[in-house]
Amino acid sequence: MDDRTAQQIHDDARRNDAAGTPAAFVTPWGLLLLLMAMTAVGPTALNILVPAIPHLVVALATDSAAVQLTVSLFLLGLAAAQLIVGPLADRFGRRPVALVGLALTALASLAAIAATSVAGLIAARVIQALGAAAGIVVSRAILRDLFERDRAASMIGLVATIMAVAPTIGPLIGGVLDTAFGWEAIFVFMGLFGLIVLGWAVVMLPETRILNIRPGEQGGFGFDLKALATSASFHGYVLAASLGSATFFAFLGGGPHVVVTIMGHSSAEYGVWFALSSIGYISGNFLASRFSLVYGADALIRTGIAIEVLGALLSLLLTTAAHDWGPIIVFAPQFIISLGNGILLPNAIAGAVSVRPQAAGTASGFIGFAQMAIGAACVQFAGYVLSRSSTATPLSVLLIVLAVMTAVAFAVLVRQRRTIEPT
Repeated sequence: MDDRTAQQIHDDARRNDAAGTPAAFVTPWGLLLLLMAMTAVGPTALNILVPAIPHLVVALATDSAAVQLTVSLFLLGLAAAQLIVGPLADRFGRRPVALVGLALTALASLAAIAATSVAGLIAARVIQALGAAAGIVVSRAILRDLFERDRAASMIGLVATIMAVAPTIGPLIGGVLDTAFGWEAIFVFMGLFGLIVLGWAVVMLPETRILNIRPGEQGGFGFDLKALATSASFHGYVLAASLGSATFFAFLGGGPHVVVTIMGHSSAEYGVWFALSSIGYISGNFLASRFSLVYGADALIRTGIAIEVLGALLSLLLTTAAHDWGPIIVFAPQFIISLGNGILLPNAIAGAVSVRPQAAGTASGFIGFAQMAIGAACVQFAGYVLSRSSTATPLSVLLIVLAVMTAVAFAVLVRQRRTIEPT
């Protein structure tokens, strides 16, 4: 795909939206599939190594706490790198930043095979994460470059499904590779995956930053950063996305203790039940992709928040009144909460990157960092609180608090639709 094709997609989408004819729009599936693949690199690399941790402890003659750093520091690197990648994508363009990031991830994956110590493996994983962040940030920025806010939310909803699928299948792939060929095979797989996506991007990824540059308009990193920092709407969208998705991370931190320790079910059962969350999130993404353009991003955000609040209240009701029903009392409400999150998140991201479209990369990087930072805090906090409880009620209360905070942040900070569109 060249710049002309990107310009054509951009112009056709604007023309159809202005004419009120969304049905006439042809979805650019080739580009969307590429962006899905670019987005999948990070979450797949994060989780694919988890099943091999016991073997890595033996192979590298270390302890599990040290090997666990290959996961936790990868997540930290993935979060922090988004703050850097976003501004770079605004300054140098989406395409070069994405290509460098994908190349860095592939090379780091292959370098990890040669690691003879846990320190070397951790270093390779951190570099792998720095590159993987580019796929996540740039994909969102490209969609905002090509489409106006509500259409971008619809497209982000489609691409975001990979964020639910990749973490689910990553450990499965990693477990099979580790069992059959050893832990090194995991990095061979990720290296080949990265190289394939890189080659695909070299051929098809367009440069779209130029589509939101208007002659004579003041810009630059400092100006863009100030515009975002002083925008209440931007902070409202970021908090809506971060606090709304924090309900998932809180469940991630507290759910295993509730199901395995308190209820006495196996970790395998927990894994089967957990699929409900992924199904709920993917369903929400699908609804967002279908209805964001029809009803608008803000309306879908309010709908998603309302569904999350409903799910959290149901969780409290079930954990207090039906605590002997088994895992269904936590997973049925979590399905509803994940459905709301799937509707909310693509629209909140689209809203954040639309406050100043010229700084879509910076906005995308910041919202990605905020999601992961708040999410990581919620994982730790939920785990701490639940480990000292003999019931699931504290988890339900935490979910309600997060859902209500999401609603308040959005209602207070995003008072009206603010769309900055080229005429």
